[in-house]
Amino acid sequence: MKYYCIGIKGTGMSTLAQILRDLGNEVIGYDDATGYKFTQKGLEERNIPIYYDSNHEIPQDAIVTYSVAVNENHKEIERVKSLGLQIKKYNEIMGEIVSLFESIGVSGTHGKTTTASLIKHILEDSGGCNYFIGAGDGYATRENKYFVVESDEFNRHFTAYHPKFSIITNIEAEHLECYKDIEDIRNTFEIFANNTSKLVIANGDNLETRKINYNTKVMFYGFSFKNDIVIKNLKLTEEGSRFDIYIKEELYGSFEVPLYGKHMVMDVCSAIIICKNIGIEKERIIESLKTFKNSKRRFAIEKINKTIIVDDYAHHPTEIKATLEAVRQKYPNKRLVVVFKPNTYSRTKDFTLEFADALNIADKAYVTEIDCNRENPADYPGINSNLIIEKLNDGDIISEDEINKLSNELDSVVCFMSCAYVDNLINRFKDLIIKSNME
Repeated sequence: MKYYCIGIKGTGMSTLAQILRDLGNEVIGYDDATGYKFTQKGLEERNIPIYYDSNHEIPQDAIVTYSVAVNENHKEIERVKSLGLQIKKYNEIMGEIVSLFESIGVSGTHGKTTTASLIKHILEDSGGCNYFIGAGDGYATRENKYFVVESDEFNRHFTAYHPKFSIITNIEAEHLECYKDIEDIRNTFEIFANNTSKLVIANGDNLETRKINYNTKVMFYGFSFKNDIVIKNLKLTEEGSRFDIYIKEELYGSFEVPLYGKHMVMDVCSAIIICKNIGIEKERIIESLKTFKNSKRRFAIEKINKTIIVDDYAHHPTEIKATLEAVRQKYPNKRLVVVFKPNTYSRTKDFTLEFADALNIADKAYVTEIDCNRENPADYPGINSNLIIEKLNDGDIISEDEINKLSNELDSVVCFMSCAYVDNLINRFKDLIIKSNME
């Protein structure tokens, strides 16, 4: 079959395009962004053409799909409509692919990418698997039995998936531009949970996951003794995390992983339990965890002279808080600075105070202007980054042209956080570090 992917450099669309190509389909794509993005790597490796204008031909029998970040009135959407081409929703195509395999759906407000990456890593060490991970990572072959799919709740996408196993890492208020309230969000997770045919692994420390009416078998995990699976004897060090897992009050095993923060330990626990339930031996899981490296932009660390740069996808207050606490764990004696790029006006409006509280964990916080390609700022009068900055203990606005504001932070840990594009900010900061060392 032939597919035309509009917004192909988006993390989800890039991943889908890679998987479609791996399964033997012809794939071409379009994107407005002409600059290089990390999501291009997999596309280029598969020789998938990317177009930036409307001068190219599109096969008449191509199925068109497009990124959620692309407005339905976009010129390229209008063009394919005028050509009479078949258009399918991104999640509809993904649901069709997932149904071809024994799938493991990883859902939750936070932690999806790390948890899915952990399962993928363990399964690859045990023979192989297909995977769809929202950090721009995708691969599939019809020869693999299992398919690990990051299952996103945005616009209720994951309700099109019918996995054999699933995980719910947590449920919080998020994407309130798509949902009425937390009850609406929870009800949608309930649909996903009950689309699961064999087993749901759910965070039992999260109040909202406990409120779901499960028709599928469920096991709860967490730190509370009330869970079926309990994490005990946690040790958080500068090298990583060590802990024990008890199942039904019996010790299952002791594990260590080069990840930081209690939230990461929760993700690891859910991945371990899924792998156990599909028959992976405990010893294999233990050894695989020791060599795990997280996905792109998930606590990615780079050291340049005395400066530590952390690049992280955190874009919700809970994620920011957890990541900054994890940085404190790994670098307890370093000054902590955060550069945050807010994404979407709606999220900034809904979580202004929560963003400020999370950013105040750092010694100094910088905030850029809001970056959003799917919302009209005119629909959110008065919503800007100053709303967050006003509530910070020590905060300031920053832009790519104002990177010199970080000139006094060359002996610090500087965290760049956003689900939006921050490469230019990071590269400008690296230039600043190099220039300062030459003087």
